[in-house]
Amino acid sequence: MDGTFSPADNAFRLEVRDWLHDNVPRGARPYEPVDARAFDLGWQRTMFDGDWAGISWPTEYGGRGLSLIQQMIWHEEYARARAPYVGVNFVGLNHAGPTLIMNGTDAQKATHLPRVLRGEVVWCQGFSEPGSGSDLASLRTRAVIDGDHLVVNGQKVWTSFGDVADFQELLVRTDPAATKHKGITWVICDMRTPGITVRPIVTMAGTRDFCEVFYDEVRIPIANVVGGLGEGWRVANSTLSFERGTAYLSQQIDLARTLESLIELAGEWTGPGYRPLIVDDEFSRRIAEVRAQVTAMRAMSYASVSRAATQAQPGPEGSIIRLYFTQLQQSVYRLAMDMLGHRQLKVGAAGSWPYYYLYSFSRTIAGGSQEIQRNIIGERVLGLPRGARQ
Repeated sequence: MDGTFSPADNAFRLEVRDWLHDNVPRGARPYEPVDARAFDLGWQRTMFDGDWAGISWPTEYGGRGLSLIQQMIWHEEYARARAPYVGVNFVGLNHAGPTLIMNGTDAQKATHLPRVLRGEVVWCQGFSEPGSGSDLASLRTRAVIDGDHLVVNGQKVWTSFGDVADFQELLVRTDPAATKHKGITWVICDMRTPGITVRPIVTMAGTRDFCEVFYDEVRIPIANVVGGLGEGWRVANSTLSFERGTAYLSQQIDLARTLESLIELAGEWTGPGYRPLIVDDEFSRRIAEVRAQVTAMRAMSYASVSRAATQAQPGPEGSIIRLYFTQLQQSVYRLAMDMLGHRQLKVGAAGSWPYYYLYSFSRTIAGGSQEIQRNIIGERVLGLPRGARQ
C-alpha cells in the first residue's frame, strides 16, 4: 500500500462524505446503554437502508464487501462527519458477526447475520470471569451436555451491554478434565433464556456500561455451538483477533480528531499568567509529542490495512496497534485533564473530558490487558521464548 488514492477511491470518498452529511443523526447519542439501544439500532438501520451496513462483510452475508482501501476511506469520513459511535452494535458487528462468518454453520449465519446488519438485535460478550479475565483460558463457567442441550452454570463479568443484549457470544468449559486451553466451547446464548440474571456495574466514569451475568441451570441447544465442541479456544482467538486488529479502526481515526479539538481548546484555555496554554512551553511540547504519536498510529493503521489484504483474518500484529492505541488514548485524555486544571471540577458529566479520561483506564484492560498484549507481541510477532505457564 503506497498511501495514495486512485481517482475511483477519491470519487468513493465523495460519495461517502455526501451520504454521511445527509444522514448522520443531529442529536447527541445517549451514554447509558439502556437509553442508547434504540438510538444505536436506529442508526444501524439507517446505514442498512442506505446500503452502508457491514461494509467489510462479504456480500453473500449482506455486507458491502468493500476493499480495504474503501473501508479505510469509510472510517476516515465517518470520523470526519462526527458520526456516532456504533455503541451497543459493537459486539455484533465486530465480534460475533465476523466470528460466525468464519466459523458458523449455514443455519447460524442465516439466522443471526441479517438481524445484526439490520439493527434488530444487540450482542454482548461472555468471556471474562472473576479471576479469569486476562487469563481467559482459566475460565470456570461449566456446561454439561444433557441430550441435545448444554446446561450452563457459572458467572461472567465486565459484560458490555449485557443488560440490553438479545444474544451473547459465550465461552464455557465443556470438558473440565482437559488441559486449560482445551475443552472450551464457543456458544450462542439467548439472553432471554430462563436462569440468566444480569446485574449492571456502575463504572468510575459514572455510567452502567458493564454487567455481571449469572447462569443457573441455563439450557442452551447444542445447535448453538459455533466451531464444534471443545473448539472454543480456537474460535475465541479469531474473535479476539478482530477486536485487537481492525475492530477499533474507526476509533483510532476518531482519536486523531479528538486531539485536534483539544489543540483548538489549548488556544482558548489559559494557564499561568492568563496566557493561552498553546504558548506554554511544557504544554506545547506535550501536544507536539502526542500529535506525533497519533501520526505514528495512523501510519501503523495504514500498514495494518495493507497487511490484512493478504490475510484471512487479522494476525497477532493487531496487538501492537491495540496496545499502542489504548495507551495513546490515556495520554490524550491525561493531557486534557492537565490542561483543564481546576476547570475539571466543574465538568464531570458523561461526554466531558473528565468522563473520557476516567473511561480510558478500561481500554488497557478490555480485550486482553496490556500485559497480555505484550506477551502476544513478544511470542507471536517477535518470536521470543514463551514465558512460564501455569
